Amino acid sequence: MSEVAFHELAAADRREALHAAQDASGRRAFLLEKDVWVVHTLRVLFDGPFGADIVFKGGTSLAKAYHAIRRFSEDVDVTYDIRALAPDLVRASGEDPLPATRSQEKRWTKSIRSRLVEWVRDEAQTVVVNSLSQWLHADVSVSGDKLVVRYEALLDDAGFVRPEVIVEFGARATGEPHEQRAVACDAAAWLPDVVFPTARPTVMMAERTFWEKATAMHVFCCQQRRRGERLSRHWHDLVRLDEAGYAASALGDRELAVSVARHKAAFFREKDAAGAWIDYERAVSGGLRLVPPGAARDTLEQDYGRMVDDGMLLDDAEPFGVLMERCADLEARANGDASATKRTVS
Repeated sequence: MSEVAFHELAAADRREALHAAQDASGRRAFLLEKDVWVVHTLRVLFDGPFGADIVFKGGTSLAKAYHAIRRFSEDVDVTYDIRALAPDLVRASGEDPLPATRSQEKRWTKSIRSRLVEWVRDEAQTVVVNSLSQWLHADVSVSGDKLVVRYEALLDDAGFVRPEVIVEFGARATGEPHEQRAVACDAAAWLPDVVFPTARPTVMMAERTFWEKATAMHVFCCQQRRRGERLSRHWHDLVRLDEAGYAASALGDRELAVSVARHKAAFFREKDAAGAWIDYERAVSGGLRLVPPGAARDTLEQDYGRMVDDGMLLDDAEPFGVLMERCADLEARANGDASATKRTVS
């Protein structure tokens, strides 16, 4: 049998192919379908004229580019290099551009948000629309800094999964450190006679993603939040990164940890439950909190239960208590390692 491109198949044949991949892999056909659209969207974006200035990041990058997590992630997070989008703002700011004052941060954020929305509307949307017109039909729309690709679902049993790929853009960082990684469709391994889209995006390295997630979790713990919809994925992801060896690598990179902390302090200031400003540098230098107390823990447990019930985890999920034990162990190692090397990053 000769090879045939997925998008060239009739709708009935595409549906049949996805069901065949479901039977072979155990993954739900509607998730495999959405995964095809995620990969093709990545291909379109990184093959575009701005491909050299954007970086794929977040949970989906951990799953697709690093194969470090086994969790279905619906959205695609992309960073537009701040140096490319706003060179006039950051010209004198060095390799890791940060605003020097709070008032400067506000000016940067306002200008960047305006420029990013305009770029998504006028450039990113145009590129995606033009490419999809030569592939399969989809409606492409813009919502602020988000690009929404709504496709015609082949399957009608998708449940909570919407037939759309949401690309959320940010532009207040460089996306470094990063590297190019190959990305393939999950169904491809089970259907050798069907040619699926592939992509080779520039991807934020998993070690930086570790610290991005760890500091976000630290904020949740310090704020003792009572709301946590779709946040428990960060705890799951951190444990998977630990299993894959990326946590150990990240913990050993104090320079990277402090870089993430300073970026968070510049652009994402948060207060704790007592109203004091959260000290990110202290967090990554011996004061990291990964296990929430009291009601915040209950909130997280409920969210984790919903994530498991919704089928977001592709493997058997450990009980929430076990997940917290592993995060407590990771917290202890992070703070022990950080305390031992504080002087090297001061």
